[in-house]
Formats: sequence, structure tokens, C-alpha cells
Amino acid sequence: SDGDRRKQISVRGIAGLGDVAEVRKSFNRHLHFTLVKDRNVATPRDYYFALAHTVRDHLVGRWIRTQQHYYERDPKRIYYLSLEFYMGRTLQNTMVNLGLQNACDEAIYQLGLDLEELEEIEEDAGLGNGGLGRLAACFLDSMATLGLAAYGYGIRYEFGIFNQKIVDGWQVEEADDWLRYGNPWEKARPEYMLPVHFYGRVEHTADGVKWIDTQVVLAMPYDTPVPGYKNNTVNTMRLWSAKAPNDFNLQEFNMGDYIEAVLDRNLAENISRVLYPNDNFFEGKELRLKQEYFVVAATLQDIIRRFKSSKFGCRDPVRTCFETFPDKVAIQLNDTHPALSIPELMRILVDVEKVDWDKAWEITKRTCAYTNHTVLPEALERWPVSMFEKLLPRHLEIIYALNQMHLDRVAALYPGDIDRLRRMSVIEEGDCKRINMAHLCVIGSHAVNGVARIHSDIVKNSVFKDFYELEPEKFQNKTNGITPRRWLLLCNPGLADIIAEKIGEGFITDLSQLKKLLEFIDNETFIRDVAKVKQENKLKFAAYLEEHYKVKINPMSMFDVQVKRIHEYKRQLLNCLHAITLYNRIRCNPSKSFVPRTIMIGGKAAPGYHMAKMIIKLITSIGEVINNDPYVGDKLKVIFLENYRVSLAEKVIPAADLSQQISTAGTEASGTGNMKFMVNGALTIGTMDGANVEMAEEAGEENLFIFGMRVEDVEALDQKGYNAREFYERLPELRQAIDQITSGFFSPRDPGCFKDVVNMLMYHDRFKVFADYEAYIKCQGQVDQLFMDPREWTRKVIRNIACSGKFSSDRTITEYAREIWGVEPSATAIPPPNLPRN
Repeated sequence: SDGDRRKQISVRGIAGLGDVAEVRKSFNRHLHFTLVKDRNVATPRDYYFALAHTVRDHLVGRWIRTQQHYYERDPKRIYYLSLEFYMGRTLQNTMVNLGLQNACDEAIYQLGLDLEELEEIEEDAGLGNGGLGRLAACFLDSMATLGLAAYGYGIRYEFGIFNQKIVDGWQVEEADDWLRYGNPWEKARPEYMLPVHFYGRVEHTADGVKWIDTQVVLAMPYDTPVPGYKNNTVNTMRLWSAKAPNDFNLQEFNMGDYIEAVLDRNLAENISRVLYPNDNFFEGKELRLKQEYFVVAATLQDIIRRFKSSKFGCRDPVRTCFETFPDKVAIQLNDTHPALSIPELMRILVDVEKVDWDKAWEITKRTCAYTNHTVLPEALERWPVSMFEKLLPRHLEIIYALNQMHLDRVAALYPGDIDRLRRMSVIEEGDCKRINMAHLCVIGSHAVNGVARIHSDIVKNSVFKDFYELEPEKFQNKTNGITPRRWLLLCNPGLADIIAEKIGEGFITDLSQLKKLLEFIDNETFIRDVAKVKQENKLKFAAYLEEHYKVKINPMSMFDVQVKRIHEYKRQLLNCLHAITLYNRIRCNPSKSFVPRTIMIGGKAAPGYHMAKMIIKLITSIGEVINNDPYVGDKLKVIFLENYRVSLAEKVIPAADLSQQISTAGTEASGTGNMKFMVNGALTIGTMDGANVEMAEEAGEENLFIFGMRVEDVEALDQKGYNAREFYERLPELRQAIDQITSGFFSPRDPGCFKDVVNMLMYHDRFKVFADYEAYIKCQGQVDQLFMDPREWTRKVIRNIACSGKFSSDRTITEYAREIWGVEPSATAIPPPNLPRN
């Protein structure tokens, strides 16, 4: 209602009348110039662009001033290299971080428009698959908020993660043409375009090594501003787009076919065409290797240009000595995807800058640091040597030389231990010789970190055990975090507001202050307010589902949510078995009172991942049966959330009651969705995996629903041999569920539809779904019990929120800054553009 809308929400900032008038004036000006160019009648999209440009105007002065500030102070710069930045939408985030949200809301309202409606027009920037890409986006927000001189470097994919349509219960992919209407948040910088070389051959001459006869692709930078939270800092995310040089293929011998030559420009420009849609899976495609080298080669040239000319406001090289390079530059490798930074930096230092090899290696190691994101063997990048030889011949030579140096050292320390040399080599021998990119990262970095304590322990004790024995001081833990600006303030203003009422606004940049909420755990007003905000969020999400997916759900039911990429290790199948079990219990005893649930499962499957696609079909098929059974009524619904993405996460997470984090112990490196649910007032049912372990430690294990095998139990079961049939024979409810899937109860028109799924579960399930079934069902019973006592449930919710402070990406980035990059975060804001500097 109008009254609700106008109630000033404290955390959105009070809108001064001057601000509102200024926004209106600017908005009208932008709208006028948009329309003068094209049409007389404005569409909602015109209104969105007018508002985006209005907000953008507030960024540019701060952006220029921030970069000027870095130029003058010449701090150590942090370069976060990632092939994915899963940014989502930018408008609302920019308004929040600039403190403009209320002014814009009021101005847009006065113009007879609805801000939320305009926000919905913006396309997500879906330049990521899941956790790894979204982490990079949270990190950019925190680095700006902490005043670090940081840059995100990646690829400007023309097509991001595919849009998911569900047709007849199956996933169908659609290209994500996110740039179709233009992107108001980016600025092309053609003046910084750089050449990137591929193929060719290596010549060893008297005056050093030359890489010649290469094919050139140009890298065009597009800059996106990254505002910190109310500190006037605006950092830069620079994404590279591939351009063919104008003489592309014309300098060749095919002078005769000019048309063909021009059409062939697409071959070069395909490099930045599309994001590879695999999450936690390595697919050794040449185009992907080209993407990896493309971002690395362009970025390193940019880093070195900035290193040479910083302080001097010109592009003439001034610093020519590279001794100080690691004191001025930190490069963080987000997984092994940018691992080519290591041989590329060596190539530039040795071949181009003529630095001595050993000195270059010392500089490289002191500059680079590597974050490991997974222990799944199928996810590790192992590139065929033959592909390297063709595409990057000089880099292959350098990798061979680095590996030789490394193995000489290992051999000296462990004489005669040939198997250790084999295990630790960067080159894997075999039918197809491969380069192990993780090993390259470990030897070429001064710091290696996992992303949750349990994961970092696994990294040290199993994945890189030999490397840990060699250099234990290299290995660290940096538990992941999420930005509280997007994942609390922006997506859950109702909750942020009642928190601010009780403890002030300090928590927004210091999430550990949420601890102060423990004082209010027995405060009846606060308990009621927290429950009320959750109920409002549930009603809003229920309305959204009804409008967009035509599904009616019971808003009084428990919203039981599992949203993440579809993968066997994440065990959406365990969730399915619980849904079937609940259904069978209702059918068996329709008059008994049940705790009503709406089970929502969402996430994309990699297009080539057959089992993941079958899992989606199973979920939709189970929903089809359960949701249309009159005996069930609104006691149970199973909903598949189509096209799960950042902007949908912002809607569903604040509405969730129960968060499912049920991977097999030892497989989920950290998880970050788990943290978003915790801070937004959902309770977690989960295994002792990833960051769940630390969440349980912070809040108390009794305040989460922890079940199932621990890492030790999984290892013991592996030793013994996992036999799924044992569980199938012993557990009648499990047997019934599996038999129903097998018999076609959920797929009457195609009874054999799920034979592959059942066959996997029974005979080659690496992730041991049946082994945790019994404990899971029992634990879900405890969830039901607590949900029937709303006061106790909400008290647990408050305790969880109060204990979620550790999981801010501000804390994570502060640890990276101090313990890996050697820089100090700064709390002081830089002066705004309207004030004189200093």
C-alpha cells in the first residue's frame, strides 16, 4: 500500500527533498534525450534506462576520483582474475551502495511509476555458473567497501549462462542474449585495446627466445564500476571482448577471397562469444583454453602497463626494474582457470623484459596466489600437451622448464622416491600426456588456499598432500563469505530494518555486530517481528510464483528450499526420496495431521550432463503426481523453480524456512548459498560438509539440523565397500520409493524413464545417497516437530542470524588482504566528488 511504501525504511537512507528533486530532473532529462532520438511514446524499458543513466551519473565522479586517488597514492594493487563474474542485476545494488535508494524510490513514485517494476526489466549479468562466479562478485563488492585498490579481470561473454526452460518436465536451454538492449553499466575503452597471440612457433636466437608467426586477436576492454558501500570508492571490473584485427586473414595468401576473409573474423571473435556452462566439471575444449589464455594475456599486459606508468600519469614506461613488482601487484587466481598467468608472467619477464630466469621465478611466485575450489577429480583441469604444443608453444617450453626445476628439488629432498616424482609432476605421463594445472598453480604461487576449514584440511591431507609436506607454510584457509549489501539489505529490507531498529546500522559493514541480537532472543516483540517479516516475504514469493508460473502454494506451509546447480554430489536425489516418503505417508494415512510443506528445488544442469537432466525430469515428474493427488491437498507440494539465477535467489532466499545443504561429506568445498539462507532467517538441514561445519560451530550444532555421515564415516564406508542394496533391503520406505520410481509410478507414460537413475543409485552411486537416507528422514521429522512450535522455531532463527556474522565476504577479504596480499583494508571514505580533494 501507499502508506507502507512511504514509511521511510531506515537502512535505505532518508531521502532529502533536494535529492528527490535532483533525481527527478535527471531522470526526465535522460528520458527526453532517449525519446528525442527515437520515438514519442515511452516504454517501461525507456524508463528503466533513464533511471539507470540517472544512477550512473552519481557513479562517474566517484569513479574518476577513486582512480585518481590510486594514481597519486600508488598503493599495492590487487588483481582478482576469474573466468566468471556472476553479477546479477546492477541497478538496485548501485542505489544501495550509493545511499540513493529512497531518493530514487520517491522520485519514481512521484512520476507515477513503480521502482520495483523498473528493476525487473534489467537483465541479469549471468557471466558465471554458480558458486565460484558469484563469489567473485561478492569479493568485488567487499574489496571496494574495504577501500582496496582492486580490479576484477575476466571475459565479457556475449552469451552468459543459458536461460532454462522446462518443457514437458525436461530442461531446455536457450541462449542468454543479455546485451540485446545494451548495457548501461559498462564503458568500452578502445584506447586500451591489446593484442593477444596464439599458435606460431618458437625460435631460440642469440638475443633470446622469440615467439613468431603467431595469429593475433585483439582484446577490447569494457569497464564496469564497482561501488563500495557509502565510502565514495568506486573500483573497476574490466572484462575483455575479442576483436579481429582489421587485416585479419587478409595478410594471408587468400587475397583472392576478400569476402571469405572478412567472414572469418568471426573465428577470432568467437573467443568471447559464450560462457562454458559446466559447474565442477572439466571439458578439455580448445576454445576454452583459448578463453583462458585470452583473459590472462590481456590482463597481464594491462597490469604491467599500469605498474610501469603508475604515479606518472602517462603511458610512457617509467619503472623498468621488476624487483618491486610483488610489492605493487598481487594476482589472485580464482581456481586454475587463470593458471596460465604463471607461465605468461614468466614469458614476459624472461623473453620480453630480459629478467634473469631465477629472479623472474621468484617475482612470479611472490606475485601469484591460488584459490582451490573443488576436490572432485572430474573438475580438475588437465590439458593435453598436444593442444598446448599447437596453441601456446612457448608456454609449453616454460612449463617443462618449471617442472624440471621443481622435480630436481623434490628428487634432492627425497632421493630414489620415483613414485613421489610421478605424483608431484606438473606433467602427467600416460597414453595422453597432460598438464595438471593445479600442480602448476601450487608450485607457481606463494599461497594456496581452500574455501572452508574442512576443505582446506582435505586439500592439505589428501589432494595436495605431497606439496603440503614440501612447503606447509604455503597452505592456508580462507572460509568463503557473502556480501551483506546484496544478500541482506537489498534482498530483505524488512529484516534489515528490524535489525537496524535494535542494534543500529553498523552491522552493514561489520556483520559480526549481529551478535548483539542474542540479547533479544527472548524479546517477544522481536520474535514476533522476525516471524512477521518472514511471513510477508513468503506471501510475496507465493504471489510471484502464482503470477509467473501459475502455481498456487499454501503460504502457511513450510518453505523447504534447495537451490543450487544440479549435480549428483549435491544430492537433489536425497531430497526427492524424502518428498516421495512424505507422499507415501500421507497416502497411507490421509486423516493424520501433517506439517504442510512446499518443497522447492531449483537449479540448472550442464547441457551435456545426462544424469543431472534426468534428475530434473524426476523432480518435475514427482511434482506432477503429488501436486495433482486430491488426497494430498495442500499438505505437500513439489515445485521446480525454473531458471534459477541471481535475481531469483534474491526473491526465494528471504522467503525460505528450511535450507537444504545435503552434499556427501567431503564433496562441497564450501557452499555460499548456505550462508545466504542463514543470514536471511532460514534454518539449515545439512551434512557436516563445507562451511556447514563452521555454521554449526558458530550457532551451536543444536541450532542446525545436522545429520548423516561425517568425512571419516564416508572414508570408512569406502574401505568397507558401499553396497546400496543393503540399505534398499533393510529400509522399507526407501525400497517403496525406489520401486515406485522403477515401476513408472511417477512416469506412467514412459515406465522405464528413470532406469538410468535407479541403476546409478543401486550400482554405482559415488555419493552414497542411500547411506544417509535413514538419518535424513529422521532429521526431517525433527524439523517438522520444531516447525509446529513457531516461537521456538523463530528463537532458533534469531540465534542463527545472530551467529552468521563470520560469513560476510568483508571478513573473508580482510583475511586475504592481510595474510596473502600484504595490504591493510581502510575504513576511511575518500572525499565525494563535490568536495575538494584532501
